Amino acid sequence: MNASDQITKRIKETKGWRGELLARLRKLIHEADPEITEEWKWDSPVFSHNGLVCGVSAFKEHVGVNFFKGASLKDPGKVFNAGSDGKAMRSIKFYEGDATNELAFKNLVRAAVAQNTAKKK
Repeated sequence: MNASDQITKRIKETKGWRGELLARLRKLIHEADPEITEEWKWDSPVFSHNGLVCGVSAFKEHVGVNFFKGASLKDPGKVFNAGSDGKAMRSIKFYEGDATNELAFKNLVRAAVAQNTAKKK
């Protein structure tokens, strides 16, 4: 099964608000970068463009998005709310009922892609 099919399967298996949020985050990531690649790593959806961008996972109480090089990204929308103690990664934890700043989220995806693209030149 290819990565996109595995991600679709995971979304369908994840019931309730967490599955809905996984689907919405996937859509936002693709809107932010139509050229992003879907991968399946560490039993989770991972998105890359000239390197790893972010991974998305559903947990019992929240949905998490890990930006692999998030520590080096500016976050003017104050979207990151976890992982600030890590050297490279930064995370966003979404809990049921949380509002999503979609523009700020997409801007983080774009910034991560731009960072990966700049390093590859």
